[in-house]
Amino acid sequence: MTLFSLVDIAYAQGAKPAQPSTLEILIMPLAFIVIMYFLVIRPQQKKAKEHQALLTALKVGDEVVTTGGIIGRIKAIADAFVTLEAGPNTTLKVQKSHITAAPKAAVAKAEK
Repeated sequence: MTLFSLVDIAYAQGAKPAQPSTLEILIMPLAFIVIMYFLVIRPQQKKAKEHQALLTALKVGDEVVTTGGIIGRIKAIADAFVTLEAGPNTTLKVQKSHITAAPKAAVAKAEK
């Protein structure tokens, strides 16, 4: 008897494969959603809250870094814009949302 004839005999007995239950079908997508929440969505929301707190805490005289890498001292704050002094006789007007960090805060955070 060959191996193929044994397989034919097993199929001939009419055993149907078991169908997965609805719960088993839903477990994988739900697990992926939970994993995505904890690995992507939650850290992104936390970072957005920290950035918003940084923007609301800005005051004249703070030294900040922009997304373009420009380091400057705040001279004036408006609703959506901040005027930075980047050097002697050099002022720049940037959007408030493009302020990424205050160097002193970054150093304190790195020491923790």
